Amino acid sequence: MQKPPSQDNPWRAVALVSAIGADLVICMAAGFWLGSLASEWTGGQPIWIVVGIMIGFMIGVFSVILILRKYTGGSNG
Repeated sequence: MQKPPSQDNPWRAVALVSAIGADLVICMAAGFWLGSLASEWTGGQPIWIVVGIMIGFMIGVFSVILILRKYTGGSNG
């Protein structure tokens, strides 16, 4: 019986999905927190919370792209 290639490890896939989810949540939470601080500093305008969450989301997506590139070995396909 042949040993499956290391790329077919289901635990590696679980780790990848968990890392992607945690990364997005942490980046968006940090954006919310920074947006809340900016909102308090500017007198309570809630637009800064939305801006912070959106910036956190964009940073999270960029980070997920980097994670996927590392997982796939830097290939584009």
